[in-house]
Amino acid sequence: MSTTEAPAEVPETAEPDSGAAEPVEPDRRKPMMRRIVVVLAPALIYLSIRQLGLLFASWLARENKTPLGDALTSWDGQWFLGIAAGGYDHAPASLADAYGNRLPETPLAFFPGYPMLVRGLASIDGPNGLFSLVTSAFVITIAFGIVAAYGLARLGASIRGGSQYTGWILVALFAASPMAIVLSMTYSEAMFCAFAVWALVGVVERKWWLAGLCCGLAGFVRPTGIALLFAVGLAVAVALIKRRESWRPLLAGLIAPVGLVAYLGWVASRTGRWDGWFALQQRGWDSGFDGGAATWKFSIEALTTGRSVLEVATVGVIVSALVLLLIGFRMRLEWPLLAYAIGVLVMDLGANGLMNSKARLLLPAFTLLIPIAVALAKRRPTTVLGVLAAAAVTSAWIGAYAITSWGYAI
Repeated sequence: MSTTEAPAEVPETAEPDSGAAEPVEPDRRKPMMRRIVVVLAPALIYLSIRQLGLLFASWLARENKTPLGDALTSWDGQWFLGIAAGGYDHAPASLADAYGNRLPETPLAFFPGYPMLVRGLASIDGPNGLFSLVTSAFVITIAFGIVAAYGLARLGASIRGGSQYTGWILVALFAASPMAIVLSMTYSEAMFCAFAVWALVGVVERKWWLAGLCCGLAGFVRPTGIALLFAVGLAVAVALIKRRESWRPLLAGLIAPVGLVAYLGWVASRTGRWDGWFALQQRGWDSGFDGGAATWKFSIEALTTGRSVLEVATVGVIVSALVLLLIGFRMRLEWPLLAYAIGVLVMDLGANGLMNSKARLLLPAFTLLIPIAVALAKRRPTTVLGVLAAAAVTSAWIGAYAITSWGYAI
């Protein structure tokens, strides 16, 4: 007989070991927090960098004994506020063109989208309400800057080789552009860039209603709408020739030029000549197309004589833009985005007029920043943060210097 005892059976009703691990409930807060961060990221990135720009502007304004509010509403900002206050026929008589002249049709040089929206917001609760003209202008500038940020995040994720991370980097690069200070001023660039980027998102994603609508609205805001119409129009033409869609590209093609054609046509009727707006630009700001001769002359003089740091920086921006265009071709960036960039470059660099405005007028060429965003997205986070921080600080200083220390129009 074996002396080994069989192990005692555990009764079925025995209590489980009190030391056993309890099941862990999944933390549902983490996915929720991640979704919130993803939703808010474009706005937070954009506003953080623009706030840095305002801090630098406040510092230099104090050093130069210039009221910050005056600096942020200077130059074209005064024109937009004046048109918002009195319309084209009753803008303040103190406003004049680059030669100090003022004719009844001079205000027509400024497109109506931004000042009319400022006027509309300010009129909601009356002259003594919450929104003054200046407050309304800043609210609209900030709001459309955020809209542009979300469009850039979407565009960065939609391109070939792009991602959500690429889109966020693109937002940061845009907010830290050399003359991004105008995205915090009573200027119309923020509004135009918002419409332009969403029009290009529509083209890339083949959402033709979005492309046509935003292109049409952009045409009311800035003359750079010509470059956007060029890109959207080409994309529509290619889609129709290849017959990829039926009526949707055609509808976009009909809507896209409405804003630009309507305003230029209205100015033509007011001035009595078909090229009325262009004649105003030539007469009041010596701005006409010369194929780049004036830009070339300015660049050579800035690099070979004792010109200011801002003028040398402007040449650097011009050269960088051309290099980035070549890189865009090399990386085979979507051709409508390249077409838009080419249009902006031709309009800016091919015109004479105020050379100091060249860097600002290149701000809408944000598609040139895509190659940088794509390259940075492949680098370490520390490298990305270092590059973006350097760009943000440089942009903040240039913008602050331009509106508080530089004595000429930007």
